[in-house]
Amino acid sequence: MGKGASSLSEGVMKKILLSYAYVGIWIFLSFTVIVYNKYILDRKMYNWPFPISLTMIHMAFCSSLAYLLVRVLKLVEPVAMSRELYISSVVPIGALYSLSLWFSNSAYIYLSVSFIQMLKALMPVAVYSIGVLFKKDSFKTDTMVNMVSISVGVAIAAYGEARFDSWGVILQLGAVAFEATRLVLIQILLTSKGITLNPITSLYYVAPCCLGFLFIPWIIVEFPVLKQNSSFHLDFVIFGTNSLCAFALNLAVFLLVGKTSALTMNVAGVVKDWLLIAFSWSVIKDTVTPVNLVGYGLAFLGVAYYNHSKLQALKAKEAQKKAAQADEEAGRLLQEREGEGSGRRTESQG
Repeated sequence: MGKGASSLSEGVMKKILLSYAYVGIWIFLSFTVIVYNKYILDRKMYNWPFPISLTMIHMAFCSSLAYLLVRVLKLVEPVAMSRELYISSVVPIGALYSLSLWFSNSAYIYLSVSFIQMLKALMPVAVYSIGVLFKKDSFKTDTMVNMVSISVGVAIAAYGEARFDSWGVILQLGAVAFEATRLVLIQILLTSKGITLNPITSLYYVAPCCLGFLFIPWIIVEFPVLKQNSSFHLDFVIFGTNSLCAFALNLAVFLLVGKTSALTMNVAGVVKDWLLIAFSWSVIKDTVTPVNLVGYGLAFLGVAYYNHSKLQALKAKEAQKKAAQADEEAGRLLQEREGEGSGRRTESQG
């Protein structure tokens, strides 16, 4: 009994420690990519304000690595996908992803890391609103009240922002809207058809598509400026390690969601946001005002309540599923017993 309980507790403890390890890896890589992108794009730091170019470098790097893993080394199986499905499903998702990355990277030029994280608290609001619009979520008054509270919190944080920039806010809100639409469309266009993409196959199909979409604005907006800048040279150490971190982050997302749940990632994301706000204030020396913290604190409570509601709904769904399985099993056993009883009666009559 003692040994069984000990081995059980060891197994549970190992599972808990692994979960914390996955969370830690994801937080570290997400934190690193955000700060690294800020460092490269900010005019007061590395001073390379070309967000489309940076995003294209990431997509080219990720496409190449994904192709190597899928087609050359064959470590990951590709998904059976027709040309029609690719055009109707992957292309719209790729277009939204390219816009989301372009806009979010552009925001680093105008806004502080801490304020960007505060604006990202609007992601549940955007996902829920677009889900209701596309009829993937049902409208609930209590959920909408919660979404309004998050929005009010972010609005207060914006009001207290010392380095408020309207264009930067528009870019970040646009990035949130495009990313939320992409997440909803993944459910509608892929998941509903039984197609699931892990980060490698996702990058294999989506990254080249993003590269193609970004090429058009790059030619118009950034290429002429880069062409005029004759002193420009690509630092392979900076951009190589930055791209490698972005690729590793995709793997970490797969590891975290696959071994725990998407809800765990949402909760970990809140922890990461607070760490980034603290880092932005203490190391980068961004100004974080008391009004900022009050507003984000209110938004944080709304997001925490949203995650709690999702967890309760998930538990209820799991309990319902187990109850249905138990009923099915009981029905099957009853049928077997009736069959056995019928067989005995037939034998006695014979």
